[in-house]
Amino acid sequence: MANVQDVSDATFDAEVLQASTPVLIDFWAPWCGPCRAIAPVVEELASEYAGKLKVVKMNVDDNQQTPSRYGVRGIPNLIVFKGGKVHEQIVGAVPKSRLAQAVQSAVG
Repeated sequence: MANVQDVSDATFDAEVLQASTPVLIDFWAPWCGPCRAIAPVVEELASEYAGKLKVVKMNVDDNQQTPSRYGVRGIPNLIVFKGGKVHEQIVGAVPKSRLAQAVQSAVG
């Protein structure tokens, strides 16, 4: 997980909204099976897009302000931010190709 960092409600604005590159954030929880299933895919994307995309994850059990701010009701919930704004939101464990498509559209 070298390329994926944890963020919290306290660090979200600085790490995600003010990032100089697009950001993929994975909202997850340790008890969520589909979240654990999609984690390796998120890590692969972090490696493949290193330098072009920042990849972070947020535990929704420990941080509740940010998920509610972005309407996160089901997890896994992945949001691509570009320029501090939501570019695309994907709910559920989806194939890598679907995530890669969302990332590619933000990275350009």
